[in-house]
Amino acid sequence: MDVEFITSAFKESQYPESDRPEIAFAGKSNVGKSSLINTLVNRKKLARTSSTPGRTQSINFFRFGKTLYLVDLPGYGFARVPARVKESWREMVETYLIRRPTLKAVVVILDIRRDPASGDIDLIHWLQSYNIHPIIVLTKADKLSRQQAKKRAGLIAGQLAGISPDAPVVFSAKTRQGKDEIWERMRELTDPLERDSR
Repeated sequence: MDVEFITSAFKESQYPESDRPEIAFAGKSNVGKSSLINTLVNRKKLARTSSTPGRTQSINFFRFGKTLYLVDLPGYGFARVPARVKESWREMVETYLIRRPTLKAVVVILDIRRDPASGDIDLIHWLQSYNIHPIIVLTKADKLSRQQAKKRAGLIAGQLAGISPDAPVVFSAKTRQGKDEIWERMRELTDPLERDSR
C-alpha cells in the first residue's frame, strides 16, 4: 500500500498543499487513534502508538496513494500537559478544521467501553456547526464479547442520536473488525479516492 508520512505542522503555513481530499482523525488521548490509522493503511508503525496520553502534539499529515491525505490530530482529554499547552493545541486544531478547504470528514474515535464524554459531544456538535461530517468509530471492541460490544454500540448510538448523522462503526485493531466499513464511509465523502485500501 502506497502511504507515507509527509509532515508535522503546528501552524497553517506548515500544511502541505491543499491539492487533494483529506480525512482527519480525532479522539481523546489513548483511545486507540494511532492503532486505527495503522490498521486502515496496513502498517504497524506509521502513526506512533504510546501508553502515555498526549503523545501526538502536532498535526501529522500522511499521504495515501496519489489522491488523499490522512491527518492525525492531537488527542484531547487526558493528555498530561500544562493547561497552556492544551489551549495551544485547541487553537491549532480549530484553525486546521475551520480553514482547511480540502477537509472532507473527521473520524471521531471513542472507546466502546466508555460513554461519550462532554468533550466528545462538544467536538461532534462543533464539527456539525461547521458542516464537517463526523464518522464515529468505536474502538477496542475486542475487549468485550460480541454481545457486549453490540449492546454498547447500540447504547452509544442512542446517546449520539440527533447529533451524529450515521450509526457508529464498531472497530478492533486486533481483529480488524470495521476496517472495510470505515473505508466505505470515507470513500462516500471523498472524490476521487484510491481503491487500494484493502
